[in-house]
Amino acid sequence: MLNLPFPQMKHQEKPPEDNLTELIEFVLLDFADVPHLQWLLFGLFLVIYIIIVMSNGIIFLITKLDPSLQTPMYFFLGNFSFLEICYVSVTLPRMLMNLWTQRRTISLVACASQMCCILVLGTTECFLLAVMAYDRYMAICNPLHYPLMMNHKTCIQLAAGSWISGIPVQIGQTVQIFTLPFCGSNLIDHFFCDIPPVLKLACGNTFGNEMMVYIVVVLIVTVPFLLILISYSKIISTILKLHSATSRAKAFSTCSSHLTVVVLFFGSAIITYLRPKASHSARIDKVLSLFYTVVTPLFNPLIYSLRNKEVITALRKLLCK
Repeated sequence: MLNLPFPQMKHQEKPPEDNLTELIEFVLLDFADVPHLQWLLFGLFLVIYIIIVMSNGIIFLITKLDPSLQTPMYFFLGNFSFLEICYVSVTLPRMLMNLWTQRRTISLVACASQMCCILVLGTTECFLLAVMAYDRYMAICNPLHYPLMMNHKTCIQLAAGSWISGIPVQIGQTVQIFTLPFCGSNLIDHFFCDIPPVLKLACGNTFGNEMMVYIVVVLIVTVPFLLILISYSKIISTILKLHSATSRAKAFSTCSSHLTVVVLFFGSAIITYLRPKASHSARIDKVLSLFYTVVTPLFNPLIYSLRNKEVITALRKLLCK
């Protein structure tokens, strides 16, 4: 039996609502079920965090400094790299602190703040990936109108809209979840405050909250994903009509990088939030969450740099300087 140094937990039985005691903190279990791997996991995630911050930071830097990368595609890529740094910084530092200190408590306010930040940044990522797909659609399917349609002002507006649009919705959703009464166990079997494990600890009927989560996910995750698929179906159709094999290869190379990130992020997010509640498993949820919070930010620089000669050239210039 695993003996963990957790504070005294609440009783597992859910008391009547008039006898509820106000819960002021949760316990993030993260990877407490493998105590012999704590230091290994700490070292692994620390290295991953450093790689994510440095590699995405370099891409953000070269897209701002290199004159040859001052195009809409690299403008959005710079935004995306900066977003990945913010996204991973909401979860990994807390996880590293828990693994280092073995104190896994998190206050109610900190938990709500973490959830809200993850939801807002996740929404931004959905919209930004859709905007990047639209940019590729315009560049390949409407090359003559591309400079006019995707001018600097339009790019700023699309990026700003991606960053701002999800804020009111996700703040409202977070407030709705954390105004629920919590009773019974205060153990969150996850490495950050995500919606499914937190809702499990709520008392009473949470059907309304679960339906709201499904509606928001459909609007914010599924709709952009479908728009991306529609854009790429038209892009692929246009590419196949190109007469030059070199042009086709270049177009496919540019799009395949973005598509890889889309599949990694949207695939894991959709399965996490839209699969039936009965099929939810703490271990599966952790693995899926690692994909869209850690794996995607980790592979993003590799996917875009290794397959992109312009990025590699700009990186060499930066290193030579």
